Amino acid sequence: MVDNGSSHGGQAAVDRLAEQFPNAIMVHTPVHASWLNQIETFFSVVQRKVVTSNNFTDTDEVADRLSAFETHYNQAAQPSKWKFTTTDLSDVLTRLDDHKPAHPTQAFSVASFREMTVIHAG
Repeated sequence: MVDNGSSHGGQAAVDRLAEQFPNAIMVHTPVHASWLNQIETFFSVVQRKVVTSNNFTDTDEVADRLSAFETHYNQAAQPSKWKFTTTDLSDVLTRLDDHKPAHPTQAFSVASFREMTVIHAG
C-alpha cells in the first residue's frame, strides 16, 4: 500500500513492483488519506527525535532507542479530536456538485459518491 507520491505513482511503478515481486499488488491510498498523514507524521517525529544523530554502534542500539521512544510516545500520546463532521462532508460534496468540469471526461458523479458515503457511514 503506497500513497500517491511521485516515486511510486503511475503504471511504471506498478510494473517495477510486479517485476520484482510478481505476487504483490500495488494499491494507492486515496489522495486525502488522513490516516496515512498520521503515520507519516509519526515517522517524521521518529526521524527527528530518535535516529537523526545516527551515531549508533550497532542495530541493537537502534532497536533499544526505538523501543524506549515507543514506550514514551505511547504514555504521552493523546487522542486527536476529529473536527470534520458529516455536515462538513455534505458541504464539500455540494460544492463539488456545483463545479462544472472543464472536459466531459472529467465528470464525476458526486451524488453517487454521497450515496455510497451515507450507506457506509450507516
